Amino acid sequence: MATSMTAPRPNTRLYDFYREMRRVRTFEERVGELFVRGQSAGSMLHLSIGEESAAVGVGAAMQAGDTFTTHHRGHGIFLARGAEPDRMMAEIAGKESGYCGGKGGSMHIADMSLGHLGANAIVGGGIPAVVGAGLSARNLGTGTVSVAFFGDGATGQGILYESLNMAALWQLPCLFVCINNQYGMGTRIDRATANPNLHERAAAFGLSARTVDGLSVEDVADAAEEMIADARAGRPGFLAIDCYRFFGHARKDKSPYRADGEEAAGRQKDPVSAARTKLIVSGLASVEALDALDKEIDAEMDGAIDFAVAGTEPPMAAMFRDVYAPGEPEPEPVSARLSRVLARD
Repeated sequence: MATSMTAPRPNTRLYDFYREMRRVRTFEERVGELFVRGQSAGSMLHLSIGEESAAVGVGAAMQAGDTFTTHHRGHGIFLARGAEPDRMMAEIAGKESGYCGGKGGSMHIADMSLGHLGANAIVGGGIPAVVGAGLSARNLGTGTVSVAFFGDGATGQGILYESLNMAALWQLPCLFVCINNQYGMGTRIDRATANPNLHERAAAFGLSARTVDGLSVEDVADAAEEMIADARAGRPGFLAIDCYRFFGHARKDKSPYRADGEEAAGRQKDPVSAARTKLIVSGLASVEALDALDKEIDAEMDGAIDFAVAGTEPPMAAMFRDVYAPGEPEPEPVSARLSRVLARD
């Protein structure tokens, strides 16, 4: 057999992980810019800066056909699963060219074609949908896995524990991924629970459970690959990923509940910077090559903002689109009904 004269690049996986984490980081930075410019829809959005390893590491372990739900901080997860930045940014801007026609905004993006069963602004609200998807996959024999992404704040919701119990009892192909960014809004995890080892709760229900340090995207990916493979075989699991939320709960939150020293120390736990440093120190990529990659990504995300800003808002006639089944008559707007009634006089 002939062999290639070009030596394979060692550990290309880390380079790919860095590229995707940098795309998530830059996208989120542009989302923040869109908000400051007053061009995002709604009055609130939540950034996942500092949590990129969770989105990319778990996302890379998933396969085509796998499904997932996200929470209110889910932009990066969807991007890591193949979403188009242009359409995502347009949705966040409330434009018709967005994934949900501009009606979902930052916290309610969904796309069934990519397996995204929906983001949910209700804490823990998307978790039970994964149990349903897992039950469907098991009964139909599709071989797919459903993954629930949520924050540590959701561990105070009873629906999580009902879902864990059902998944374990019925041996569903589900993985529950808790992105523990140390804060549920303004409450630090050690002030919300006496035992911050969140995976131990899932183990009590009979799931395989573990915690991994989110500083290393490779460690996250390794853990996710193993646990998703187990879930695919009917052994559901719970994976907690420890990271640090760089900014406040929402874009307007200046996090006065955190000391400056704590934030400075927390931001040292940067998975993007850690991956970049390892690539350079290991000789897997040069500073110049990574700088060039960063510029390409900057241009890509600048283009996403331009696309979103240039888009048009959905017309009023689209208000009930996707709410009722195709072919069903849409409700008559109140203004039209009043005009019709008054016209009788």
